[in-house]
Amino acid sequence: MNDKNNDRVRKMSFAVVYPHYITKAEKKGRNKAEVDEIIEWLTGYDGKALQEILDNKTNFGDFFANAKLHPNASMITGVICGYRVEDIEDTFMQQVRYLDKLVDELAKGKAMEKILRK
Repeated sequence: MNDKNNDRVRKMSFAVVYPHYITKAEKKGRNKAEVDEIIEWLTGYDGKALQEILDNKTNFGDFFANAKLHPNASMITGVICGYRVEDIEDTFMQQVRYLDKLVDELAKGKAMEKILRK
């Protein structure tokens, strides 16, 4: 992944991408509440904080800079978007891919307790 792509993602509004997470989950019979649960587990943002992020059109850079990443986030492994998550060196992009991977696992029907690394 190159720095130009990283900057583009960093500046992208989380509110633009969030509906795509919901749609991906719903197409596979999952729901918004489950996506929100994943986001809260990974970032520490509860429903109120998440709504503020969406309302303020917070960008991904600030979204992850202010998150309290779950201590088990490093247990998220596997391939997403052609990249092995655990091998991504850029911390920010790794965090973005963590979220992508969790939503992907949800859409693939994985049990929530496995997704949340319990």
